[in-house]
Amino acid sequence: MLLLIWKEILCELRTKQIISTMVLFGLTISLMFALSFNLNKEVLRLISPGLFWIAILFCSILGINRVFSYEIEGNGYWTWIGAPIDRGLVYISKVIVLVIFLLLSEIIIAIPFFVFLNIKADFSIFQFLTILIFGTISIISIGCLVSGLTLRSKIKGNLISVLFLPISTPVIIAAVKSTELVFDQKPLKEWSFWLLILITFSTIFCLTGYLIFNYIIEE
Repeated sequence: MLLLIWKEILCELRTKQIISTMVLFGLTISLMFALSFNLNKEVLRLISPGLFWIAILFCSILGINRVFSYEIEGNGYWTWIGAPIDRGLVYISKVIVLVIFLLLSEIIIAIPFFVFLNIKADFSIFQFLTILIFGTISIISIGCLVSGLTLRSKIKGNLISVLFLPISTPVIIAAVKSTELVFDQKPLKEWSFWLLILITFSTIFCLTGYLIFNYIIEE
């Protein structure tokens, strides 16, 4: 699996398609939010968790649309069919690599996001990063599974959005609610329920994807 992960990282280093696209898109959305809302600081702080996760959600769709692009463009799909490998590991490697890419993009986007919206980072960075990690894993594990299901569809891009957005809605709600409470410096016990939802979605979809990806590829 380490070779699969390394292969994905090398492909991205050569093409620079996924991270650069997500970062530029995220920065553009952040700037649009800053220019569109003429609100006082208190109101902006209240809605900032929702705005932040909306930006992350749409950035993730860009990455999810490209996650199997190398295999499709290079006919690598047929290599999967003939190769004696655990195809579930292919799914896990895709999830790990895209989580890394999206987390890097989120960190790059977060700084100008707070600056543009004039939001003070007076909350726990560790707690915020914890939510980011599990929220990102949940989003990407869902997205990679949906992308695999639509791999050979002629309307792949449209299907991904139609399937991905409804399934990921509980994740976004949990991420927004927990981020809102962290921004308000609430104790862990007040947002642990929402964090548990993120952990549950991460676990369920990672395991489900690993177990059924072999059948998805063969169908």
